Amino acid sequence: MTIIDVDHEDRFIKEVTARVLSGKDISFDEAQTLLNTNDIDGLFRCSNMITRKFNGDQVDVETLINAKSGACPEDCSFCAQSSRYHTGIKKYELLPPKEILEQAQRAKQSGASSFCLVCAYRSPPKEDFEQICKTIVEIKKHLQIDVNVSLGFVTREMARRLKTVGVKRYNHNLEAAESYFSQICNTHDFHDRIRTAKIVVDEGLELCCGGIIGMGESPGQRLELAFSIKSLLPNEVPINILISRNGTPLEGLNPLDPVDAIKTIAVWRFIMPKTILKIAGGREVHLKDKDRIALKAGANGIITGGYLTTGGNRSTRDIAMIEEIGLRKSI
Repeated sequence: MTIIDVDHEDRFIKEVTARVLSGKDISFDEAQTLLNTNDIDGLFRCSNMITRKFNGDQVDVETLINAKSGACPEDCSFCAQSSRYHTGIKKYELLPPKEILEQAQRAKQSGASSFCLVCAYRSPPKEDFEQICKTIVEIKKHLQIDVNVSLGFVTREMARRLKTVGVKRYNHNLEAAESYFSQICNTHDFHDRIRTAKIVVDEGLELCCGGIIGMGESPGQRLELAFSIKSLLPNEVPINILISRNGTPLEGLNPLDPVDAIKTIAVWRFIMPKTILKIAGGREVHLKDKDRIALKAGANGIITGGYLTTGGNRSTRDIAMIEEIGLRKSI
């Protein structure tokens, strides 16, 4: 780990910022030094400068639908939808097209820029996949809204089909650093996730790929995860902050300090200056009003209106907050 004198922190942050603004990458050691800085205001100010330079003042606002809940065969330790844990969530099969279309209409009316259809699968069965594709066609026919999906592992043929029916972006998170992944999941491995992410990119879909922080990993492993994500050239990177759910192996885990979460977001911006960095699950619980700080410290996207098994802020409240801090919702 690189250590620098406190008196030189401001100069170090400014030098690294200047290089990022000129289009150059930073090293893992430099990222670690940024994460360890005591000059938090300087870090946040410079990460915001990078965000504005490459992404302007727009904030991507997205709404999710949990279109198929629970009964996932995987053993991801953070997930309330795993069939291996007793978490008390509401479980249901794939929602009918009409209900998904109605929720997409509500998302559009609430001001969301995009609508993401999420299903708890390892990989979607053929019949469900066909229904999902038909539903997306209906959404695109009736609404002008970007449609994204998260369906688990997909083949090249499936990715190609999703592109054909109008999907813009496919979400497939890496979730945790490679060195920590076996502590989180054992029914598949880190490279299974890498393979699906690469299929998505190869078949012409935009890639949404992020992870979860606060699962017991080290600060260095949060940076390891960021550099792995960066290597996949994602268009969007959701940063989730663990909400430990009763019945899961991570039940009772102490929550991540909000300042540490925002510092992580800020340093991820140095690592990935041009992507959409989206504060997602856990922001209302852990950040509360500090999500305003996150949006001025590297983040330029939010999930609004709730998550898969957890509620969230109303879209109107979030959009008002974005405007109050001098930013604007992307069109």
